[in-house]
Amino acid sequence: MGRGRLRIYLGAAPGVGKTYAMLSEGHRRVERGTDCVVGFVEHHGRPRTEVMLHGLEQVPRVGVGYRGGVFEEMDVVGVLARRPVVVLVDELAHSNVPGSRNAKRWQDVEELLSAGIDVVSTVNIQHLESLGDVVESITGVRQRETVPDEVVRRADQIELVDMSPQALRRRMAHGNIYQSDKVDAALSNYFRPGNLTALRELALLWVADRVDEYLQQYRGEHNIRSTWQARERIVVGVTGGPEGETLIRRAARLAEKGAGGEVLAVYVSRSDGLTAASPKELAVQRGLVEGLGGTFHHVVGDDVPSALLEFSRGVNATQVVLGSSRRRAWQYVFGPGVGATVARDSGPDLDVHIVTHEEVARGRGLPVARGARLGRQRIVWGWLTGVLGPIVLALTLTNVDAHLGLANDMLLFLTLTVAAALLGGLWPALASAAFGSFLLNWFFTPPLHRVTIADPKNIVAIVIFVGVAVAVASVVDVAARRTHQAARLRAESEVLSFLAGSVLRGETSLDALLDRVRETFGMESVALLEREGDVAPWTCAGSVGPAPVKRPEDADVDVPVDDHLALALSGRVLPAEDRRVLAAFAAQAVVVLDRRRLREEADRARRLAEGNRIRTALLAAVSHDLRTPLAGIKAAVSSLRSDDVAWSEEDEAELLAGIEAGADRLDHLVGNLLDMSRLQTGTVQPLIREVDLDEVVPMALAGVPEGSACLDIPETLPMVRVDPGLLERTVANVVENAVKYSPEGRRVLVAASTLGPRVELRVVDRGPGVPEEAKERIFEPFQRHGDAPRGAGVGLGLAVARGFAESMGGTLTAEDTPGGGLTMVLTLTAAPGHARSGPELPATVTS
Repeated sequence: MGRGRLRIYLGAAPGVGKTYAMLSEGHRRVERGTDCVVGFVEHHGRPRTEVMLHGLEQVPRVGVGYRGGVFEEMDVVGVLARRPVVVLVDELAHSNVPGSRNAKRWQDVEELLSAGIDVVSTVNIQHLESLGDVVESITGVRQRETVPDEVVRRADQIELVDMSPQALRRRMAHGNIYQSDKVDAALSNYFRPGNLTALRELALLWVADRVDEYLQQYRGEHNIRSTWQARERIVVGVTGGPEGETLIRRAARLAEKGAGGEVLAVYVSRSDGLTAASPKELAVQRGLVEGLGGTFHHVVGDDVPSALLEFSRGVNATQVVLGSSRRRAWQYVFGPGVGATVARDSGPDLDVHIVTHEEVARGRGLPVARGARLGRQRIVWGWLTGVLGPIVLALTLTNVDAHLGLANDMLLFLTLTVAAALLGGLWPALASAAFGSFLLNWFFTPPLHRVTIADPKNIVAIVIFVGVAVAVASVVDVAARRTHQAARLRAESEVLSFLAGSVLRGETSLDALLDRVRETFGMESVALLEREGDVAPWTCAGSVGPAPVKRPEDADVDVPVDDHLALALSGRVLPAEDRRVLAAFAAQAVVVLDRRRLREEADRARRLAEGNRIRTALLAAVSHDLRTPLAGIKAAVSSLRSDDVAWSEEDEAELLAGIEAGADRLDHLVGNLLDMSRLQTGTVQPLIREVDLDEVVPMALAGVPEGSACLDIPETLPMVRVDPGLLERTVANVVENAVKYSPEGRRVLVAASTLGPRVELRVVDRGPGVPEEAKERIFEPFQRHGDAPRGAGVGLGLAVARGFAESMGGTLTAEDTPGGGLTMVLTLTAAPGHARSGPELPATVTS
């Protein structure tokens, strides 16, 4: 049984029509004869959406009890038992009621997909986990219900349901989204034109990135090398010279002209004469391009134009930005240069921009290391000098009656041989020596125009000439080889230096490192394989690129790290000289893998240590704080059951009151312990709704002595988005702590006010206060400042209060009270809308 297919309708905001589009797709499936049912769809009272449910089979929902109420959720078991071909599931990011089969609805969907059932679902862009901070900065609202990006990215099909902000606001104003009493508040808060425009752009860009991933995968699978200009992607060729910053900024301006444009700066390390770049300058240019939102890439290539074009076509670039050459005019005799070559070979699908700058024609300076291999043009010039040069020289000397003498003629021919060696290497120089000796014999050694030589001295001279020519050619060739090796080693050292530095700084993840291997060596895919034993199957610890190999023997290049680890590359066979650098990459990949696993083990050890600390503190609390009220209860009960003492009604009432107080104390302690356990295990799932503070806060004050707290809630205070039960526990714990430390006769003030999109609830006491260095420590579990004996408790009240506050999207902090004391500030999210029309409590009441 295969895995089901997931289709997601993605929207920028509520009301764009995701659910309507999903139900329309359901009707189309049913009309085609597909077994399609509704697993869970919430129409939110929208009549047009509700009408779309007619004609579709709905799997009955299951009721889940929570806090005295019953909530309806999708019946996953019922859907699995029904086993339709397609099921419609609305609101993928929804959090299920505690006690459900899964905590999140996307987990329900994963279970259905694993059972082979196709799922059609919906989600808004603000519910993607990676965009939570961005959405909060735009709208001022933190989304508590999120879905991991990877769940949405794994979908087989993502369809964007788009609507302009103006059209969405019109739908809102007509009452097609929210009820009429909420329209004005929504239009003036979350559904402002700026918010909707920004959310729409987020959705469009996210879907564009997803489409780009599909496009890259398709091009790789079909081996498409030509550029498809679906998106502006601009490659900047940098050399580490002073013109680099100008080129990068120019490319960034070009990218801004097209929405979604991307800048990729690339530096090519080669071995054919490129001047070594300054690592400091490259670091500055890397920081600049990354600061402008682009990426920096380091590629090794023997031919710079070919490497640039290969990289550009590999990333599906549409434009290449290069700087005008810094070479002087006379240097163009050695070739047209990188810019002209790239422009000539780019083809019709890749635009090349040559940007002028202040360093044009000022020269490159002295080369630090000459080329790795002699270029094709130098070899051609070497052969021309070695073959045609002696002919031209011989014709010149025979037509000019200068009578220079044989020695001088030999020196002139030797000069040509040395020139041929410098230009073309060993073989043109040897050809020049052989051809030159023949011409010397034929034209300048008696008898003329004959191969024979009459004077033995001339024979010795020609032999010496040939020997010197061969020796010079050999020395020049050896020097070129050594220069080639030095230049290649320099290029390798640049790559390895950058690699080691990034790994030591902890900046490189395993996927990023493997991607750099693929990019540096021009491979299609790279995988780090490992196995537990010599006969165990290989498993993939990390991979990049399409279709990575599963075994080292299937790879084009494999680098064994040890018996159980290997780096496998596919795409082409690399020369032997590249394996040294590749082995270094493999070793660094193992280091990164080990670091990642050590970090995971450290996190597990930290969690275990925290658990041990909690358990130790819990045992201490059980052994002391819980036993104290138990001992009081046991003593009171034993006294009441005693037959030899006649208790008066007043004594019995006092003993019963002591039992009740001890039981309340136990209940409070056990409640805090259970709440702390829920927070530690992450099982707190708040049910957020809009409530008035004066509905919750008075109930929270019921546990403190009468007259010990004063409540001040303004009439104009807006509603807040909270879980009422969690808010009551939070306020109760904070107020009880304040009352416990307040002086006799001084009431605790509980006051509320608004601050922008937030509501602040301040609990002010006049107690001894807390030093600045201890203000955060008092919120840790099992902490009591100064370990004061006054009052009872295990030091969990404030820790539980902060945990509940943060689970509702709020904060709880401590401040000094002016004049002495401590003020607890509980910050909550105000509900979008206007203040209440009228108060339900007086402005100030006393508990």
